Amino acid sequence: MAKRLEPTARQVRLGVELRRLREAAGLSAIEAAALLGVNRVQISQIESGSAGVSEQRLRRLASHYACTDEEFVDALAAMATDRTRGWWEEYRGLLPTSFLDLSELNHHASFRRDVAILYVPGLLQTEDYSRAVFSARVPRLTSEELELRVRHRMAGQRITVPYELVIHESALRIRVSDRAVARAQLAKLMELSESDGITVRVIPFDLDGFATAASTMTYVGGPVPKLDTVVRDVPHGSAFIDSEAQLNAFRTRFRRVEAVSLEPGPSRDFIHRLANEL
Repeated sequence: MAKRLEPTARQVRLGVELRRLREAAGLSAIEAAALLGVNRVQISQIESGSAGVSEQRLRRLASHYACTDEEFVDALAAMATDRTRGWWEEYRGLLPTSFLDLSELNHHASFRRDVAILYVPGLLQTEDYSRAVFSARVPRLTSEELELRVRHRMAGQRITVPYELVIHESALRIRVSDRAVARAQLAKLMELSESDGITVRVIPFDLDGFATAASTMTYVGGPVPKLDTVVRDVPHGSAFIDSEAQLNAFRTRFRRVEAVSLEPGPSRDFIHRLANEL
C-alpha cells in the first residue's frame, strides 16, 4: 500500500491504538513484524498512520497482541476499512488540516458534548457570528480565507447524533460583533435547544465556587469508549487528546460542569431573558 503523505487524524489514531496494543503486549516493532511476516518499516508506517492496514492483518495483529476486546477490535477494523470521502474533502489544500480532521471526527461521532466558556461553539454559530470570530484572528485573514472558513463552518453544522452543550453566561453575553448579531445568535441557540437530540444548559455568573471555568472542551464519542476523543484549541489549530487517563479526566470534568448548570428548561428561559436585554 502506498505511503500517505499527510495522514488524517483518524488514520493516525488507528495507528496509535495499534501501537498501544503492541506495547501492552510487551512486543517490539521488530517482534510484531516477524509475527506478521513483514519488515519493521511496515509496522512503523502502520503505527504512524502513514500506511494503511487490511482488516485481515489488523485482526492478526490484535490476536498476536492478545487483545480479547472484540468490540474494540471490530471498531478498529471499521476504521481500517473506511473509505469515506466526506464533504470536507473539497476543502483539502485550502484550509488547515485541523479543520478537516474535526469535520471527519464529527462525521463518525456517536455523540458530542461541548463546554463553552467564551464563545458559542462553531456547531451552533450563525454565519455572522462565525464571520466575526474568524475576523478577529491575528494576523488577519484575507477575505478569501475568511469566507472559506465561514463556508466550511456552516457546511459542518450537521447534528445527527446526541449533542449536549453546557455554556457559561460569559459566552452568551460576549458580543463578538454588534447587538443584532448577538440577538440572532441567542435566537438560534433557543431554537436549536428545542430540537430533538440537542440539550443546552447554562452556567450563570452567580454560581458560587465554580472553579472549572477553564474547562472549555469538545468531547466526541467514538464507536466504543476507548475511541473517544477530546478536542482542545491550541494557538495553531486543534489538539486531539485520546489517552485513557485524560479521557477519564475530561469525562469527570464534564459531569462536574453539567451538575452545576441549569436544567434545559430554565436554561432556555435564561437565554430568552438575555435576548430581551439587547
